[in-house]
This record gives sequence, structure tokens and C-alpha cells, in this order.
Amino acid sequence: MSNQLELRHIKYFLAVAEDLHFRKAAERLFISQPGLSRQIKQMETDLGMVLFERHNRKVELTKAGIYLKQELSRNLKHLDHIFSHAKLLHDGIGGDVKLGYVGSAMQNIIPELLLRFKNTHNDILFSLVEMGNEKQIESLFSQDIDIGFVRLERAPRGIEIKPILKEVFCLVLPTDYDINELDFKNISQLKEESFILFDPEYSATYFEKVMQIFDDAGFVPNVSHKTIHAGSIYKLVENGFGVSIVPKSLCMENNKKIKFIELNKISQRTTLSVVWSKDNRNPVLEKILQFVK
Repeated sequence: MSNQLELRHIKYFLAVAEDLHFRKAAERLFISQPGLSRQIKQMETDLGMVLFERHNRKVELTKAGIYLKQELSRNLKHLDHIFSHAKLLHDGIGGDVKLGYVGSAMQNIIPELLLRFKNTHNDILFSLVEMGNEKQIESLFSQDIDIGFVRLERAPRGIEIKPILKEVFCLVLPTDYDINELDFKNISQLKEESFILFDPEYSATYFEKVMQIFDDAGFVPNVSHKTIHAGSIYKLVENGFGVSIVPKSLCMENNKKIKFIELNKISQRTTLSVVWSKDNRNPVLEKILQFVK
């Protein structure tokens, strides 16, 4: 391979590979279309391979181009992370960690973790993004996040997973509802009610676990509302739109308009797990994993 190949050529190639359109890629790169075409052609000459099949109105990646796009995208992101980390060190900052989380992890787990970690590592920057289980797994593979907190018990190959909290489910009812802990027997007592549940698109495996509760109780629930936020569930329950089921860690003691009943006699439990990619080379990741473990 010619030593003429530079980082800019890789960025040019990836732009065209993503857009499959030379004009659009050129506009995004703020260079002329003929100039971009020459750079790509020079890259192909230096590598001794064709990366794009060019037709009148269509551009397609060759097999070699598809492979290079996958590998260069991943490795260029690694390179960006390396330079970003070096800049943080230069600025006197120990590093940064990007966390993904499902909403229920923010109630207690993540705040406690960050406070403990900050006590001994106050030079680390954190960025947090709430996202569903599947999105977190995708973001770990692409290294858009370093660590995730998910409602999963298994993860795909290449992703490490460690359960950190197994908990019961709780019913969420209006405070004045005529069933309380003393006269509650099983969930079939609420089979005529409307249920407000977390959206399955946010966490399909969690939704399936909740549906197993209804299966065991022998009825199909009327699911009137789906949401991704616990706060929305509580507002709907407060105002009489239905009842709900949530993990125990989401129970709120300071909300006087709703009450919670633990479903501790059923077999279903929900597991909060921490996940991370085996390929992640963020130097801070191992430090925070030690706290989690």
C-alpha cells in the first residue's frame, strides 16, 4: 500500500460509503465534487482495488468497499476516542465515561454509583443518555456509550453482562383504590382494569416478563396506555386512567396520590444488569466497573 494514503482519504471514503452519492458527500465535507472524486480514485489506485461501482445515477460499494467501510468506521471511532482522551489528559481531566440507562436505573442505582465514584475520581467526566435495552446494545457495539444499565438477563456475543439487582414487581394504584396490602390476594382481582405499561419498543424483554404475570393469572390485560417514562405512568394512575406494574426500585414514597403493593408471591422478578463491550478500550471503564462489581 502506498504511503501516500492519509487520514483525510479515509474520511472521504467513509463519507461516500455512507451517502453512496458523491455530490452529497462532497457537500458534507465542504469540498468540490470533482475534487472528492479525484481523492477517491487516488485512494483506489494507492490500494490497488476498486471500492465503488459507479453507474450513471447510482453508486454501490464493492465487496472490498463494504469490508473497508465496516472496519474503518469502527477503527476511526477508536482513533477519535484516543485523541479525545489524550486531550482530556492534557486539560487535567482524568477521562470521560458515557453511560446509557433505562429510566428505573436512575432512581437509585446510578446516582449512588456516581456519588461513590466521584468521591475518589473527581476528575472524571460523565455523560448520561436514557435509552432502551436494544438501543444500548447497539450503542455499545458502536462505542457511542461505554457502559449500559439494562433490564436484561442475557446479552449477545461480544457484550459482557453482570446482574446487579434482582427485584420484585409492584402494583401501582390510586391511593383511594379499594384494594390494599391486607386484602390483596392476586392480580386477577384487577382483570377488569385498564393497565398502563412500559412500551415494549423501549424494552421488549421487560414487557414480555410483565405479560407472563398476566399469563400466570389467567387473563389478558386491557393495556390502555404505553409509555417510556415512570412519571407518565404515575400521572395517569393518579388521574384514574388505569393501574400499573413497575419494578420495586421505581416505587415513590413521597407521592401521596398513589400507592404500591409488592407482588412478592409471584415467580417473576426483574433483573437490572450492567453491560459493556469486550472491545472497549476506554481506560476509565475498568475503574468504574470495579465500583459496579
